[in-house]
Amino acid sequence: MRLLSAVLVALSLFLTSVRGNQTSRTCIFQTLSDSDRAFCKGDLEVIYPDVGDVSCSYVPKCHGYRRRISREWGSPHVRYAWAEKNKKYVLVMVDPDAPNRANPRHRYWRHWVVTDILGADLRIGKVKGHVLSGYVRPSPPPHSGYHRYQLRLYAQPAHEHISLSPEEDASLGSWDLKSFVEDFGLGYPLAKTQFLTKYYED
Repeated sequence: MRLLSAVLVALSLFLTSVRGNQTSRTCIFQTLSDSDRAFCKGDLEVIYPDVGDVSCSYVPKCHGYRRRISREWGSPHVRYAWAEKNKKYVLVMVDPDAPNRANPRHRYWRHWVVTDILGADLRIGKVKGHVLSGYVRPSPPPHSGYHRYQLRLYAQPAHEHISLSPEEDASLGSWDLKSFVEDFGLGYPLAKTQFLTKYYED
């Protein structure tokens, strides 16, 4: 009887180990293609619960990560280790692939815009400032393929009051990011990154 119990315990441990290995094998954090990876500059980290830093990678389907990023999780922690503590920054998150990458007629879809973020907060991943456009979860439509979700960090010009026009505020889609950057003299991003995900049931 004791021998049988020992065998059953050993078998249980073996099956648990196999299941664990299968999970780790299927949960692959795939890196982006060379062309998509070229967008990422400046070591900007985008950290969601459980999955961790998704910068410059695909969000894997395992563990329901794609469903959770589009249905459950709130805004990520965004960390920029090189931020100057007493300076202010502007963070923009957009989807350039709305409604799909082959026909992005609603580029850019605005997902998040925050100004007046202190460098001291950015260095620890805290996005705390004036929210111009509240966080919208990445939610690609079914059968629309992978969407890029791009985050760009700008140095905020001193004494510059940044805002969205009433027309911009009325719609998230077809946002003129280039004009926004030029109107407020934001210049080239200090850091930028992107992650890719698609509809969680595809």
